[in-house]
Amino acid sequence: MKISEILKNNKITLSMEVFPPKTSTAFETVNKAVKEIAALKPDFMSVTYGAGGGTSKHTVKIATDIKKQYGVTSMAHLTCVSSSEDTVKNQIEIIRDAGIENILALRGDIPAETEFPMPGQFKHASDLVHQIKNIAPDICIGGACYPEGHPEADDKTADIANIKKKVDAGCEFLTTQMFFDNSIFYNYLYRLREAGIFVPVIAGIMPITKKAQLARSIQLSGCCVPAKFKSIVDWFGDESQKMQQAGIAYATEQIIDLFANGIKNVHVYTMNNPEVALGIQNNLSEIIGK
Repeated sequence: MKISEILKNNKITLSMEVFPPKTSTAFETVNKAVKEIAALKPDFMSVTYGAGGGTSKHTVKIATDIKKQYGVTSMAHLTCVSSSEDTVKNQIEIIRDAGIENILALRGDIPAETEFPMPGQFKHASDLVHQIKNIAPDICIGGACYPEGHPEADDKTADIANIKKKVDAGCEFLTTQMFFDNSIFYNYLYRLREAGIFVPVIAGIMPITKKAQLARSIQLSGCCVPAKFKSIVDWFGDESQKMQQAGIAYATEQIIDLFANGIKNVHVYTMNNPEVALGIQNNLSEIIGK
């Protein structure tokens, strides 16, 4: 099923993201985690693209298993950083042959000390979206957006202008980068609508269950961390089970607040942790009907 059709139902959805193994030897471990998360029957699951494209074959394999073996709608990521025009054509052919109907089109993180774009590479996600749409107009395309602004954007106005380019190129929905303060998301959603961007926006939530995750998240996304969450990490961060429980509780509170304020679609960055995915779902069981 196309994710755009799922979102049109106007019902609460809870979807989940997983990532492929960094090495072929880790495939079985990742596959076991994916199977356990898929067993929770999220509304759909997305599979990230291997860093630099090196494990991209695992992305499609996992997305295919999610759909065919576990009966859950899946979405495969595709990035500019690791994709030439020829690579895109090849990946789309593989994705379509696997029966996957959804692609999340991203620029991707540029590896350190790497020239980008190389000849034949797409520079912006909007270019990639346009190319996918030209090659496979039947594919449902999603894009990323950044409630606190893309770290490389000149300012928030320029960032939203870039988001509009993606939507105009063919993005049918957007999924946000993680955020820890819902008021930032609500304000961002208002600014998107003001800019004429009316596609569905899925709120991306990452449960922070390890102290080290927070520093890494801030480094990658530059997101703001509320004082109350800093206190949680300071108090529980050195005790793994307590931090996991507190992180799941904080993420659950965020999601409940989103639902209570009319946001119907939430995407959980599971970090391939079935316990976290299950904890979130159990906390929301009556709300989401699972």
